[in-house]
Amino acid sequence: MNEENTVNSEDLIDEMYALLEKAWSLPLSHGRTVVDGDEVRQILDELRESLPQEVRKARAIVADRAKILADAKKEADGIIRVAEERSKVLMNQETILRQAQKQANELIATTQKQTRDMRRASSEYVDDLMRRADESLSSNLTELRNTRQSLKAAASHAGKTHGKK
Repeated sequence: MNEENTVNSEDLIDEMYALLEKAWSLPLSHGRTVVDGDEVRQILDELRESLPQEVRKARAIVADRAKILADAKKEADGIIRVAEERSKVLMNQETILRQAQKQANELIATTQKQTRDMRRASSEYVDDLMRRADESLSSNLTELRNTRQSLKAAASHAGKTHGKK
């Protein structure tokens, strides 16, 4: 599957539900149905392929967070370096030096605050994405297990029905 044609796990689960909706109901079976095993296997294979892609996407988000933090630090270092260079040039003039030092300190404080804010915001964003991914994957896994159990039960019941003939 290429990136443009990928199907997410929720779509595949919806497809599995649609397959169950169109399945044949067995008479006197208390809601058990017959589904196309090849189609179920195909959907499960696609689901198996989609989950690693979603994990890769989550990792990419984490990598983006690290890049944002690195860029913020690089920018902060650049601002500090510029402020230090300015203060060296103006060192001979006491009044100008005081003003430059004050501006440098303000720039440093502002940059440090922005860096802290960006770290906090990116951490919250990544945590929220990871939480949602965790909830989605947990939900998908629960649904997959339930579907698998239903299929096993249907197969077991079908085996018992055929054995009585």
